[in-house]
Amino acid sequence: MRSEHNQAHVNQLLPTYRAPPWLAGIWNRRLLGVALAVGIAALAGVLVSVIVPRGPTTQAQALLVLAGGALVGALAGLVMRSRWALLLAPLVHIAALELARPQLLGPTAGAIRLDNTYGILAFVLGRGLYGLVAVIPMILGAYLGTVLARELSGSSPRSGMAVWRWVLPALATLLLAALAIGFALPASTPPILGADGKSLPGSIAELTTVRLGGHDQTIMIRGYSADKPVLLYLNGGPGMSGLPFTRVVLDDLSHDFVIVDWDQRGTGKSYAALDPTATLTLDQAINDTIELTNYLRQRFDEPKIYVVGESWGSILGVLAVQRQPELFYAFIGSGQMVNVRETDRRFYQDVLDLAARNGDTQLAAQMRAYGQPPYADIPYANIFAMEQYESLYQPYTPSQAYMDLGNAAGIGPYGVLASEYNLVEKFNVLRGLIDTFTVLYPQLQEVDFRRDVPRLDTPVYILDGTAELAARRDLTQEWFGALEAPTKRMFTLDNAAHSVAFEQFAQFGTIMRETVLPETYEGR
Repeated sequence: MRSEHNQAHVNQLLPTYRAPPWLAGIWNRRLLGVALAVGIAALAGVLVSVIVPRGPTTQAQALLVLAGGALVGALAGLVMRSRWALLLAPLVHIAALELARPQLLGPTAGAIRLDNTYGILAFVLGRGLYGLVAVIPMILGAYLGTVLARELSGSSPRSGMAVWRWVLPALATLLLAALAIGFALPASTPPILGADGKSLPGSIAELTTVRLGGHDQTIMIRGYSADKPVLLYLNGGPGMSGLPFTRVVLDDLSHDFVIVDWDQRGTGKSYAALDPTATLTLDQAINDTIELTNYLRQRFDEPKIYVVGESWGSILGVLAVQRQPELFYAFIGSGQMVNVRETDRRFYQDVLDLAARNGDTQLAAQMRAYGQPPYADIPYANIFAMEQYESLYQPYTPSQAYMDLGNAAGIGPYGVLASEYNLVEKFNVLRGLIDTFTVLYPQLQEVDFRRDVPRLDTPVYILDGTAELAARRDLTQEWFGALEAPTKRMFTLDNAAHSVAFEQFAQFGTIMRETVLPETYEGR
């Protein structure tokens, strides 16, 4: 009887909760609540490291991670019944994620480097995105879980500041909803309009997914008439996405061609296809190009298509044409690359010569510290070196129309503000440029068209910018001079450098309409 009396006395001392007994039991054992919160947050971190080790790469993943982060935070706040959960849960979650994350190629998910601007950018694009998608919702969820716990325990304020009892949770809920809506907004490419302001009959303007090499990849198709010949545009990089630039700058050419811009594997809207990086090879990229070409031929009922390669795209285009020339009416090279390693070595020496002329010992020391190309510290050495190359250009002025279009379109730097990308893909545009470059660029070191591509069995047209750097231009002219092809022409354009097709897009359009089409198109 005495034991029962003592137990009753203890029960009278315990607080009375409006919560389920199991939850009340956790609150009465504070360390148990802390242990559960830590366990929930850590387990979620390990699961994320296995399922999405680069963080969310698609819209669906972002929404699931956001919901999961909010749920983890809410559970942590509920079992701890303390605002310390707002700090503890995210810290434990991030620590578990980083410890369990597998080694991945690419700076945005690899080792953290904050010793240079691009390392900081990689951190923002990778860990920063994850913070926005998961950590902020986790903090908001932890706050709401704490509020719920205090309501159930009867410890919420009843007077004085009680108005905030509902206002702050409502604001936290609205912020969570706003984040979810932001990540849920779809991407689209604007329709092609007629004179009446309505979608032009017979035109085509779409973003679509195709399966290439076993991976989903996105293409943008635009044309004033779906009956025109097909032109596939291969962007530079490796890793560059240029959908909005192609839409804006090549709009006039869309009267004469169905223009297809492809976000290659690991790039922009196709960034989610980056892994496994072991299968992202130059040979696979060529195969993907041919597979896409056959898809376009079948879809538009064309025996062949045109392919335009820009920089890295010019390497990919040449190799695809060399492998299956019967699929292409013509190859058009802009910012043509011939030998990546030799180009980089010439750039390296040009930068050292520039540093010597300017007495810039710091620049010279930094370049020598990276060593001669191919650089070991990819992509950081390459990015630093390319930044120096910009100072080697002689002054030139791209067409005013090109500069006006770029500014007026509102597509932003690298096109990240364009409607073609949803919120996650806006990050992916830059993530792809950094990470995919890291994977593919070392594989280009053995490419030398002077040795490996002495002949192409398809007409070849090269856009040559007079302002292009000699390290690229001289090699292109050397290869082109010796190249055997059914037809080959080089068009030299003033006030253009590496991105000739864009910088002088009006002249490019004229060349395509007045020279390339009449000489090559069998369906005219």
